[in-house]
Amino acid sequence: MADLHGNLTHTTHGDTSSHTDPTNVPHHGVHPVHGFDVHPWQLCWRGWDIDQIGRTESLFALSNGHIGLRGTFEEGEPVEQPGTYLSGFYEKRALPYAESGYGYPEAGQTVVNVTDGKIIRLLVEDEPMDLRYGRTVDHERVLDFRTGTLRRSTLWTSPTGRTVRIRSERLVSFTKRTIVATRYEVEPIGEDMSLVLQSDLLANEPVPLPGNDPRLAAALDQPLVSALADSTDTSAVLVHHTKRSGLTVATAMSHELDAPGNADVTIGADGDLARMTVAAHVPQGSRLVLTKYVAYGWSARRSVPALRSQVEAALAMAAETGWEALKAEQVEYLDEFWRDADIEVDGDPEVQQAIRFALFHVLQAGARGQSRAIPAKGLTGPGYDGHTFWDTESFVLPMLTYTVPGAAGEELRWRHSTLGQAKARAAELAQQGAMFPWRTIEGDECSGYWPAGTAGVHVSADIANATARYIRATNDEGFEIECGTELLVEIARFFAGFGHHDVNGNFRIDGVTGPDEYTAIINNNLFTNLAAQQTLRDAAWTVARQPAVARDLGVTDDEVAFWHSCADNMTIPYDEAAGVHQQSEAFTLLDRWDFDASLGRYPLLLNYPYFDLYRKQVVKQADLVFATYLFGDAFTQAEKRTIFDYYYPITVRDSSLSACCESVSAAEVGYLDLAYDLMCESLFTDLHDLHSNVVSGLHIAALGGAWTDCVAGFGGMRDFGGHITFAPRLPSHLNYMSFRMMVRESRIVVAIDTDSATYRLLDGPPIELAHHGEPFTLSDAPVTRPIAPIPEQTPPLPPIGCEPYRRTS
Repeated sequence: MADLHGNLTHTTHGDTSSHTDPTNVPHHGVHPVHGFDVHPWQLCWRGWDIDQIGRTESLFALSNGHIGLRGTFEEGEPVEQPGTYLSGFYEKRALPYAESGYGYPEAGQTVVNVTDGKIIRLLVEDEPMDLRYGRTVDHERVLDFRTGTLRRSTLWTSPTGRTVRIRSERLVSFTKRTIVATRYEVEPIGEDMSLVLQSDLLANEPVPLPGNDPRLAAALDQPLVSALADSTDTSAVLVHHTKRSGLTVATAMSHELDAPGNADVTIGADGDLARMTVAAHVPQGSRLVLTKYVAYGWSARRSVPALRSQVEAALAMAAETGWEALKAEQVEYLDEFWRDADIEVDGDPEVQQAIRFALFHVLQAGARGQSRAIPAKGLTGPGYDGHTFWDTESFVLPMLTYTVPGAAGEELRWRHSTLGQAKARAAELAQQGAMFPWRTIEGDECSGYWPAGTAGVHVSADIANATARYIRATNDEGFEIECGTELLVEIARFFAGFGHHDVNGNFRIDGVTGPDEYTAIINNNLFTNLAAQQTLRDAAWTVARQPAVARDLGVTDDEVAFWHSCADNMTIPYDEAAGVHQQSEAFTLLDRWDFDASLGRYPLLLNYPYFDLYRKQVVKQADLVFATYLFGDAFTQAEKRTIFDYYYPITVRDSSLSACCESVSAAEVGYLDLAYDLMCESLFTDLHDLHSNVVSGLHIAALGGAWTDCVAGFGGMRDFGGHITFAPRLPSHLNYMSFRMMVRESRIVVAIDTDSATYRLLDGPPIELAHHGEPFTLSDAPVTRPIAPIPEQTPPLPPIGCEPYRRTS
């Protein structure tokens, strides 16, 4: 940790005394903003607002990358979008086509809301506890980034005038990835009361029908079929299977009860419902406390008895560990995470809160996925059908690679596990090598709209680039031998065969769609070409490092030489007359979009036909601008500025991916306050619901992109070929920033203020770094270097109606 003057200390993140008592967290002069108190280590909502429950269900979601729970109330209702998700658990559905064609994907995949184990209903003297009725005297919910729990306290008076205090705490275990646990307690206020608790496992909950927004999930009608239901003592188990995807899920629950006097307990299970009912007479001043453990297990191959045994064993482990120990393990896990990943800022308290919210949710999305995909929404909601896209490798894995590298490696191992499907898809489309899907859950292409799906071949290069980045950043040779080299080789083979040398010897990649989905089926998208170029060179690099693996893959010297020829002669579209690189060949010759006429009609994809969008200079999300960061060594500093100045005024940011891309590039070319506004747009995408769709889940890539804005934007971190360099510079709105990262075996912290940066090696071997082009070796002693001031720059204006989310004046 560093203080505001860049003096580095040895503590992790201040006083940790609150870890033993999560309610003992100091309240820092908070004030409500968009419903939330401003606090550096938690998200706190006070009061009751039924119109905000869908939004808060997503924001208060808990996950460990394997299990995800939306932040719904224990009582089951009111609810906007119930949700319990398991990584990789999906149902198949037919993809409808008005006119089918050869190579069109036949089946889609949709994430399934599996059996809900969160439910603990409460009846107060026969009156169901429901915040829509009676009177809510006091209500607070807290998502704690240091304890990894969701806490709730409610003082409620029933319609018949009886008042109870309800406290609950919920966790999804980072250390025991199959376990969810909840502590639920009820205290009568002012009189003795008869209370009833109903603890449920509930499958096939009704979910709301989607609207016309293509970003929403398809509705599944009763997707789970009962295979087993059983109960005994205070435990129950339900097993279900899907109708088409061939997956089976087992869910089991067990309980610990602390009741004053005797309590009547009954339990039963049948079909889609298992329920334990507790009836007790509770004197005022006493509490009825229920601790509930839930275990999940699923498989495409294991039998019903085997899955039942798995979840019952997991429950036994959780009960033996106990509630307090589970919480302590959660805190210890997060202590280690914040030690390696924390970002501190001074100058904007709400931004500090938003940064830690972002880091926490990206961790939740990827921490324990273990050879499963990281969906675009994580496991926080059903948006995009639970699919994984290119944003995992381009926006989420950069953060994980330098902070939780094991999680990044597991996601890439999942990609490798689908290599057979990627090779089959390439062969189906008459291509060599491996062609990875645009959107998927288990590895097959699920996009029914091929101009924005199949044609987005850069996704394969994005996977390759993430693979090479991970290998260089971690020195994980086991991964390189087992997975990395083969991934790079097969993707290089795809691009070497997919492109071609023209009569002038230039290597072209034609008929593709780049990151900008408002420009489709074009030739030589520069982002795609540069990503493919990097892939070809990285494949040659890893083959030289792993000759035995290369021999097993049949790589020859001639093939490697051809890769070099393709990379060295890659087509780089450039408009000589305009003096700017082209996003794709002839892009700058297209007609300009009429932005004045579009005012109030964003996002464009919901208001205009692609037939019109594809023919105009209008950019959905940063494309070439993003390339100037990812492949920055391919451009001069002057070229980067020219590119930003040309493309920023025609980019409408209809995607949550765009702001973070533009922010990191704006910071590099000197538009620091604009970069800050754009970073804040990414940070507050969900907290302030900027796209009005957070109810369907969080935008995990935007949250991961905010890490990039801090570390690569204002920290100026670049990793080209494994060489780590920094060019830090803060916007006027911040006085200080520090961030932590891991590079190979070295843990470092960088502390930046307005006129200097201090680098410290926390542990590990010395490391070669650079500060604004000046190389240095970081070892035992901190290194402080000055930051030269730069002239104030005036940025270009965005399209009318597309101004960034302002934090600066």
